[in-house]
Amino acid sequence: MSQNDNLFKKIMRGEIPSAKVYEDDDVYAFKDIAPAAPTHILIIPKAPLDSLNELTDNDAAVAGKLLVTAAKLAKELGFADTGYRCVINTGAQAGQTVPHLHLHLLAGRDLQWPPG
Repeated sequence: MSQNDNLFKKIMRGEIPSAKVYEDDDVYAFKDIAPAAPTHILIIPKAPLDSLNELTDNDAAVAGKLLVTAAKLAKELGFADTGYRCVINTGAQAGQTVPHLHLHLLAGRDLQWPPG
């Protein structure tokens, strides 16, 4: 699948509707359509990266931006103090279903461990 054709690229281009939570020059965040927690936000880089496996030292800033955005949203949405989880699935066996790097931000209930 071409990077231009994946689901998240279509969402960023506005071809598929999404409930946008945040956007800047580097990342786009929106509510997951099949939430696994009361708050389930996907944070995706605008850079065409399939997964963590694609990252190089040149991508350190955008990778860090995913985490910074998660912390920022947790504070803005009021669950930074009660707790939240950040998850990045890499590859099919880990549960990655869209070939574009993305971080799941989960909150709003007691999250169990181990998660899978």
